[in-house]
Amino acid sequence: MQTLVITIHIIACIALVVLVLLQSGKEGMGVIFGGGGQSLFGGGGAGGLLTKLTAGVAAVFLCTSLTFTYISANKDSGQQESVVLDAPASPGENGAAGQSKAPGASPQKSGEQTGE
Repeated sequence: MQTLVITIHIIACIALVVLVLLQSGKEGMGVIFGGGGQSLFGGGGAGGLLTKLTAGVAAVFLCTSLTFTYISANKDSGQQESVVLDAPASPGENGAAGQSKAPGASPQKSGEQTGE
């Protein structure tokens, strides 16, 4: 079921992008593939058809998004609610609270010099 929803969602995403790019803007800047909107759909017929197709694909996109969220939420409901609850509670595991070491740094003896 999850694979079907994701497949429909991806197809809706691609179709939505293509439909939005095909629509001409108010100032004529939306024509991407050359030529005017009249060459493909006629004078003013493209606006209604593309608008209705875009609205339909947007509705499919919304439905698949909500369905996938619902499936994902119910799939993981048997697990623990938060990964924070698995974290160790004691802060003293890495040494004293005031002493912090850089990763990969070797401990120095009190009489050694670093050579810098």
